[in-house]
Amino acid sequence: MYPNVQEQGALQAAENLMNEVMARYDPSHDAFHVQRVRQTALSIARALSAQQPDLLVVELAALLHDVLDKKYVSEAEAADPYGYFLPFFQSLSSEHGLDLISDGRARRIVKVIENVSWTTEKELRSTGKIEEWHRVCVELHCVQDADRLDAIGAFGIMRCAAYSAAVNRPLHAPPGRLDTAVQHFYDKLLHIQERLKTEPGKQMGTKRHQFMVDFLNSVENEYNAGALEVVCTA
Repeated sequence: MYPNVQEQGALQAAENLMNEVMARYDPSHDAFHVQRVRQTALSIARALSAQQPDLLVVELAALLHDVLDKKYVSEAEAADPYGYFLPFFQSLSSEHGLDLISDGRARRIVKVIENVSWTTEKELRSTGKIEEWHRVCVELHCVQDADRLDAIGAFGIMRCAAYSAAVNRPLHAPPGRLDTAVQHFYDKLLHIQERLKTEPGKQMGTKRHQFMVDFLNSVENEYNAGALEVVCTA
């Protein structure tokens, strides 16, 4: 039965590492975001039981997927993800008796972490560097879809606003400006649904995508509304 005692120890250690590092990130990429991704990734993985995803790989990758987010760490810190996480994996062996290095799962977890990002996938596609592994790795797809689902819908809208505030990006501006939160929906967030990989992810994405469309329609309707004459009845 997953998780066993050793796996529980590994998951708690990963959660501790994530909480410690991401405490300095803004609310768009905080521990609560990670916990939502963790929950959704596991839900997708369990729905795909016929493909036999490794639940520990899925859950550890979900917990650690934003620790080295390039928006928050230096290029030097992000340059060697396996080297960064190696002490963590070594501690799992020495403290919890779980050797993920020898069985190759440590490298698989890090490879998933390295490839979760929308930007990374976009760059790989544009340069023709998508490999068969990217197409078939069910653990990658579970975490990717979970992360992207948290970027759309109600939470996606809140996270977009939170990140915009953190970097002082306007939420909305008159036509012609492309550096706004609303423009980010058109540049990226509205395209996420078409890039979801799993059937459970696609099903969840449909409702969340429509929620964003309705929200953007409301934004434009409110912005374009004519001045209303207010009559005081008091």
